[in-house]
Amino acid sequence: MDLFEYSRKKSINKNAPLADRIRPKKLEDFYGQKHIIYKNSPLDRLIKSDRIGSLIIYGPPGVGKTTLAMIISNTTNRIFEKLSAVTSGVKDIKEVVKNAESNLSFYNKGTILFIDEIHRFNKSQQDALLPHVENGLITLIGATTENPYFEVNKALLSRCKIIELKNISDDDIVKALKRALILENGLKKYNVKIAEETLYFISKLSHGDVRAALNGLEVAVLSTEPIEGVILIDKKIVEESFLNTTNLYDKDSDYHYNTISAFIKSMRGSDPDAAILYLAKMIKSGEDPKFIARRMVIFASEDIGNADPNALQVANNVFRAVEIIGLPEAQLNLAQGVLYLATAPKSNRSYLAIKKAMDDIDGNTNLEIPNYLKDAHYKGAEKFGIGKGYKYPHDYENAYVEQRYFPNNFNEKKYYIPSDIGYEANIKEYMKKLKEK
Repeated sequence: MDLFEYSRKKSINKNAPLADRIRPKKLEDFYGQKHIIYKNSPLDRLIKSDRIGSLIIYGPPGVGKTTLAMIISNTTNRIFEKLSAVTSGVKDIKEVVKNAESNLSFYNKGTILFIDEIHRFNKSQQDALLPHVENGLITLIGATTENPYFEVNKALLSRCKIIELKNISDDDIVKALKRALILENGLKKYNVKIAEETLYFISKLSHGDVRAALNGLEVAVLSTEPIEGVILIDKKIVEESFLNTTNLYDKDSDYHYNTISAFIKSMRGSDPDAAILYLAKMIKSGEDPKFIARRMVIFASEDIGNADPNALQVANNVFRAVEIIGLPEAQLNLAQGVLYLATAPKSNRSYLAIKKAMDDIDGNTNLEIPNYLKDAHYKGAEKFGIGKGYKYPHDYENAYVEQRYFPNNFNEKKYYIPSDIGYEANIKEYMKKLKEK
């Protein structure tokens, strides 16, 4: 590293958020996760002996996933490379692989590759990692807030150990806050006075996210004028500071759920402009695009249904595009899909039909299926009267014949009542004419 690079990194670190500046560099300073990190634990021994294998570190925001990876980087004698799945692609992976091959050939050093938010990699990007993890050229450490069993390829997952990190306890968050107040690169120079109960108040507001707690404390300190050289922090200041932090869009927070709710309701209310605004907010806030696309697929059936049967196909295509392409380009696919769904005719009749049917099944699970509707393809079925009397609709005009399809122990009931909107109006008219003949 030359002098200019050293100066640049020093400047970046100086201006970095508090949580990054005081990030623990050794396991002894790591807070929480006592279920896997304790003296002489298997993970402790593997890290300190530099025998760590490929890992997927899974857990909610701000619980130490990146910190644990950085501690490994400080301990290992191997080359440590870091990528973010948000901004990296196959080209970056190939570059790391090329460097790893050189490091192994010339220096006999292995390579650890840390990928933050690995769930953001699409299938092809994850597949690009597989052969190199498989042959041991690269030791992969992936961090994710999403369930890896759903978001990481099975082949890749089978070659990694899963480590689940949990929300940090209030006591451990308070310890981290106290550490921040006394460190030179923390908040020591500000001469902060804060009561123990206020520190616990910060912890409660952060919901187990130590990064949110540290960032909230930093905002409180930087936004408060000192009185006679002392910065006094009370609960009121803390509360105001948390309202003004940029970390409102935590995936477990009310703001997250309020935003997705407003997004869905805007599409349901046929307001494409509001819907696209909420989409932009979610993308900018780092929402998983697959989560958005999944909600769109649900919306297509729940709120549009047969008023526009193409809506489900559009939503499915968007989901597939997001899987293949990923952000940032997939925002175009999401936008196109959102605008289609928001401007499509609406009907919730499919949703109401299955809801009513499910409610009825709850109290009547043992359905007596008429013999003529039962499977009659096997030898001997006819002896039991199975299939006898069944009227094959295609043998009749318009491929329709009057016939009871409900179970013997169930009164016939109307579940699906088509609306007069969009294509569903055609369905309603067709079914009416069919029954009249």
